[in-house]
Amino acid sequence: MKYAICNETFWDGDFTATCEAAARHGYTGLEIAPFTLENVVDMTLADAGRLGKHVRDHGLDPLGFHWLLAKTNGYHLTDPDPEIADRTFRYARHLAELCGAMGGKIMVWGSPLQRSLAPEWNRAEAEDRFVSFFQKLSSHLEAAGVTIAFEFLGPKETNFINTAAETIGFLERIGSPNVRLHLDVKAMAADSKPIPQIVTDSLPWTAHFHANDPNLLGPGMGEIDFPPIARALEEGGYKGWVSVEVFDLSMGPDEIAAQSLRNMREAFSQQAV
Repeated sequence: MKYAICNETFWDGDFTATCEAAARHGYTGLEIAPFTLENVVDMTLADAGRLGKHVRDHGLDPLGFHWLLAKTNGYHLTDPDPEIADRTFRYARHLAELCGAMGGKIMVWGSPLQRSLAPEWNRAEAEDRFVSFFQKLSSHLEAAGVTIAFEFLGPKETNFINTAAETIGFLERIGSPNVRLHLDVKAMAADSKPIPQIVTDSLPWTAHFHANDPNLLGPGMGEIDFPPIARALEEGGYKGWVSVEVFDLSMGPDEIAAQSLRNMREAFSQQAV
């Protein structure tokens, strides 16, 4: 299995130190939050190419982006305002072009606040806007060699798209090989179905995977039993990355990174026995 970690785990403003830390702990991939990059709106393709080379020079693959709309203003995926919709589309297209120039392949689209529906919005119309947005974006994703991995999130985080099954229904409507499913352990824990079953049922649609726990720590550091999840991924033939995304860094990034990788390697090694 290929193991990556999200760069904000180590982020203190020093991108080189982040790469060094991820590589030192044994990760081979780095997933990047755009808000950690200096003025990503004005970033050029040449800048992105240099960024990707910098990651690779540290022995890491630059997977792509996640937290696409975090710490931004004026963007929203389902808003009926045409100006907001156009602004969000142009930003998403820009990120896709940067991702491709960097050498990345995946953009995880979560951003719960920037997709949630206001009470006065018509849900069916919002769903149509959602589908049209990604249908329109698809050709740009294909040109950049990038896949959107759309992340469903629990109802405590958003009122729009809360399960894998719901996401797959939208993916069928969008009909693009460049818009797929993202699986996240914390998000799956909010569903009523057992997580290994969600993984098994969803793998044909899955482009990317985040390993963590509902307690906001890393995989195997909470109540979720990670080995059955690893078994479902292995038995389902998942070939993508397993990337650590942690929200509670109170233990310190080095301890989080070390424990997470150790727990994942142990869980996946059990499947080979």
